[in-house]
Amino acid sequence: MNVTEQLKSNLKEMIVRECDKDIDPKSIKDDDILFHPSHPLELDSLDALQLSMALKNEYNIRLTDPKEIRRVMESINTLASYIETHQ
Repeated sequence: MNVTEQLKSNLKEMIVRECDKDIDPKSIKDDDILFHPSHPLELDSLDALQLSMALKNEYNIRLTDPKEIRRVMESINTLASYIETHQ
């Protein structure tokens, strides 16, 4: 597993853990739209806040603008790319 794949796996586990979801992290596809109403995670704005705090704690990534949060957290791919670019 390369560094990017490991990061994506860690992000999936973090999302499930921090948002207290009962879903297998491996079932989340890298290009799934995470905040889409039909996605099995059913993430909402409170989950986005929780995830932004977890990103600060685990990756020292600070996201405060709601529009930026939605753009960065669109999918596992966009989130991993943002972290790799800003670390």
